[in-house]
Amino acid sequence: MELTLKFGENATTADVRKLHDMEYVIFDREWFDKAEERNLDMYYMFRDLSKNDTDHELIKASGLRYDITRIPPDMLGSEYIKTVGHYHPYVPGTDITYPEVYQVLEGSATYLLQKVDPGVEDRVLDVVVVEAEEGDCVLVPPGYGHVTINASEKTLEMANWVCRDFSSVYEPIKRLSGAAYFLLKTGFLQNPLYRDVPPIRYLKPRDLPEFGLFSGKEMYELVHDIEKLRFLTAPQDFRYSLERVF
Repeated sequence: MELTLKFGENATTADVRKLHDMEYVIFDREWFDKAEERNLDMYYMFRDLSKNDTDHELIKASGLRYDITRIPPDMLGSEYIKTVGHYHPYVPGTDITYPEVYQVLEGSATYLLQKVDPGVEDRVLDVVVVEAEEGDCVLVPPGYGHVTINASEKTLEMANWVCRDFSSVYEPIKRLSGAAYFLLKTGFLQNPLYRDVPPIRYLKPRDLPEFGLFSGKEMYELVHDIEKLRFLTAPQDFRYSLERVF
């Protein structure tokens, strides 16, 4: 189904994630194998948004991108609906990967973040779960892959700011059939394909004033103070702050 989002003066058509796109990360294989229709819409991604052309030129010149993702409530068999999940690549010439920041616009989100041993993708060093409500911001620091889960009965709509100059890395999570944990109705279940997995650390969203991120304050408005978002394109200059997010 084609879905369009009106955002400020502009309208954008969604990129649609289908059920068949989720094949390699679904926990309930029996349910998926019996699914007769695999072209069903799962969630919608509206990329490279801006409220007007002036904002768009500023966002683009700053090397940034603002997106909105909409995830209706659903179940993937016994598992709550989620994004495919991905990691971010290294900033060229550095030993640090790109971060990303999210804000819940409507509904609620469960963000699962995981850090693996570099070069050993099935050995997990840290797993963090952040449950966020409308207005909350969640920063994904360098080194962490992440999955967003909608475990509610309402549509989740969330925004993100990210560097526009890279492509997300999906393959490690696909190879291991998902993240280190799946969220079922009975709770989190560890993915047995990972060799070493620590217990989940549960954290709450918090304000990050050094980056201009405050719960209840519309994150898009940082377009008018865009230097605050430079940590997304040059995280190597903000190591001290980024290492203390968690």
